[in-house]
Amino acid sequence: MAYQRRHPLRDILDLQDRMNRVFEESMRDRLPGQCNPSVDVFEDDDALYIKAELPGVRREDIILDFSDGVVTISGKKAFVHDSRNESFHMIERQYGSFRRRFSLSQPVDVSSVQAKLESGVLEIVFPKIKDSTTRRIPISEKR
Repeated sequence: MAYQRRHPLRDILDLQDRMNRVFEESMRDRLPGQCNPSVDVFEDDDALYIKAELPGVRREDIILDFSDGVVTISGKKAFVHDSRNESFHMIERQYGSFRRRFSLSQPVDVSSVQAKLESGVLEIVFPKIKDSTTRRIPISEKR
């Protein structure tokens, strides 16, 4: 098994995301008109990825913003029904407004970000900035 170096800042951001998820899930049943899409955030050597489940949400009802290393996915999933004579016995699907925010753990190439909505899944790809220049800094000795 290979050793993986841990990044303290990444651990803190992961903890923040987990705490946000727990809070959002606890509020899910208490806030009528709120929707909380499930999201996967992951990375490989080339990019960071966010995949959000948004079944029944139209592309034009999704807003995707990126500012200061934070990506925000927001929008609305409309409650649509065919007949006014319907009498619902149960409503478990989520409808209403949603907003999810994620802090990215490293710099990305904002000009190359791609997003697509396919089969109810929004996929956002943030290419990483490859900083291959390493500069050695001399250390002076005080006498």
